[in-house]
Amino acid sequence: MMKFYIHTLGCKVNLYESGVIRDILLNEKYEETDEENADVIIINTCSVTNTADHKSKKAIQGAKRKNKDAILVVMGCFSQVNEDIQKDLDVDVVLGNKDKTKIISYINEAIQKKRIVHIEDVSKIPFETMKLNNFNKTRAFVKIEDGCDNYCSYCIIPYTRGNVRSKKKQDVINEVIDLVSAGHKEVVLTGIHTGHYIDGNYKFYDLLKDLVKVKGLERLRISSIEMNEITDEIIELFKNNTILVDHLHIPLQSGSDEILKRMNRKYNKRDFIEKIEKIRKVRPLISITTDVIVGFPGETDELFKETIDTIKKIKFSKIHVFPFSRRKGTPADLMKDQVDEKVKKQRVHELLDLSKKLEIEYMTKFLGKELTYIKEIEKDGFFIGHTGNYLQVKTKEPEKVLIEKIEYPYIIGGKV
Repeated sequence: MMKFYIHTLGCKVNLYESGVIRDILLNEKYEETDEENADVIIINTCSVTNTADHKSKKAIQGAKRKNKDAILVVMGCFSQVNEDIQKDLDVDVVLGNKDKTKIISYINEAIQKKRIVHIEDVSKIPFETMKLNNFNKTRAFVKIEDGCDNYCSYCIIPYTRGNVRSKKKQDVINEVIDLVSAGHKEVVLTGIHTGHYIDGNYKFYDLLKDLVKVKGLERLRISSIEMNEITDEIIELFKNNTILVDHLHIPLQSGSDEILKRMNRKYNKRDFIEKIEKIRKVRPLISITTDVIVGFPGETDELFKETIDTIKKIKFSKIHVFPFSRRKGTPADLMKDQVDEKVKKQRVHELLDLSKKLEIEYMTKFLGKELTYIKEIEKDGFFIGHTGNYLQVKTKEPEKVLIEKIEYPYIIGGKV
């Protein structure tokens, strides 16, 4: 019996795709094991930043060192654009971001001592239909879209993932129905550019409208969505449907118009603030989380302060903070006025402190209130899970809780 090990780097889309590959291997009677004992090691790489490249390369080198006899498969964004890996004779199978579902045939070729390099032009490939069956019994991810057409100046992803392309609407609906039938209570829609989903004239709003009707589905969550893709129709759907959870992750990236323009983002801070206000009119207690990049080329102390002021005005419930990382092949890598690494580090800490303050401020709104959560793990006699608005609950109660206190990062729930 062949044994396998999968190492996944990067985003939720990679996590989903690795899950699909795991399903395929298990269904072919492969056995999952650790890296040292595997006959096949699969590394699903990331290339979003130079740091991600370094981690991907380190994972490949580590796999070679720990288990030199295993068939080594390297796939994903790093291998898509990295010629060194494509030429590396110690890697048995090199795949980009196409045909990951054909993993069995590639392994069989490698067993015959054939080296495979399969890299296609991602600007011309169709959506690769995948379906994941073996997620945990609470939250399941469904990949509905791949690729990105935004071309932000700091991002390599349009070159590693290609153009926007989407899963057929009926395939998405059927996958959600099957997941709910298998016991999943929550479905998370994910993609590289999720809100850009389109199947002919059928758009993201149409998909949401159909999915909230799936019998037995308790929660529908959007992994991330761009501000300008949240249409008035989608806001109206949030107003009238409780299956859509009280949480949206909307990347801000910067609260300075000057930096947003340099980033090639498609909005300004006033547009962003106004959109958040419209959302909160229909969902006053919604959790809105975000991504922010600090230390982008040209970000002065004054422009960083502008970002701080914008964030305080919006009052996000959590901020994912990233120091700008130069990425070869992007316009931002060649920009002048690169920010000193020490300054970036200081700004990261300042924003993380603000994020914690805003997070606790948001949590405080729910003290004394009843909330429903979905159990995810049991630890030290407590259940831990998330509410619809993505608060992390720690409690001994099975489903519904009365929020008694905050022990960051948890809210502590007692008996209703």
